[in-house]
Amino acid sequence: LKPAAHALFKKLKDEELEMLVQVVESRGAWESSCVLAPRGEPRGVKQGLPPQVLLCRLFRWPDLHQSHELKHLCYCIGCRGGCGDSAVLCCNPHHFSRLAVPGDPPPPLHHGTQGLGMAPETHTQCSAEASLLCSPLPDTSLSWSTVKDGCWCKLAYWEYRTRVGRLYAVHEVSVNVFCELPRGSGFCLAQLPAAYRSRAVRRARGKIGRGLLLSQEPGGVWAYNRSEHPIFVSSSTLSPPGACGLTVLKVLPGYSAKVFDYEWAGDRGGWQLPGEGPCDPHSIRISFAKGWGPCYSRQFITSCPCWLEVLLNQPR
Repeated sequence: LKPAAHALFKKLKDEELEMLVQVVESRGAWESSCVLAPRGEPRGVKQGLPPQVLLCRLFRWPDLHQSHELKHLCYCIGCRGGCGDSAVLCCNPHHFSRLAVPGDPPPPLHHGTQGLGMAPETHTQCSAEASLLCSPLPDTSLSWSTVKDGCWCKLAYWEYRTRVGRLYAVHEVSVNVFCELPRGSGFCLAQLPAAYRSRAVRRARGKIGRGLLLSQEPGGVWAYNRSEHPIFVSSSTLSPPGACGLTVLKVLPGYSAKVFDYEWAGDRGGWQLPGEGPCDPHSIRISFAKGWGPCYSRQFITSCPCWLEVLLNQPR
């Protein structure tokens, strides 16, 4: 990649090179500006790559091959000429997340869903026996009707079956949820007090780190895993139509997943969770570092030490 990288660096302005150095050294610890590069392949390079693929492969994912494996993050204004100049595009490697490579077969006993931009691992439960592994738990959701106040969602943070802190209203198109994020703003879980935290909770909180980025984009809600550990997600629109069980997505670090689809949600009635009963269909549940469901020892998200409930307002 050296010849292609040198050819690209020669085309960047000094301030863009300086920005690129800061971004790479910080590993995307904060939201940075776009690094704009000319479209097309640098001249004199036999095996050229698009600038964004080249830098993402060089600094983040060595096994990356094509641009369709990437997704622009919501705060990137240089995507598709959004900066006002169609001759350039953003190649900031931390303005992208990775998507699952289309066509990859899912692991055995897992149900893979294409087109949702997730690490290719889902878990679907279709047997009633698994719901009897634990006694039914009460629904922990808060109705979406309580969030009709101008925000597109509210966030509730839980430790096992106890909600910690107040609801966090989100009015901007995106929000960071984190414990540690230099120069960051958003929903900081480290600031939420709790009378008592078990060792398991403290250990799980230590893995949240930079957490995740939630964004409302055309058609749905996306979650970008900014931490160094997987996150696990479920919502009513992640289960195939007519499914009789729970689907939990494992989203690897650096990956994005479309975790809620507004169009699909319009066709859904209630959301019935095995062993838990009805749940608000306009909600998303995200567990940090610990999975739950039929393929894990934890059958219910209320058995996870640290998790987030996203209570969505219906789009206008």
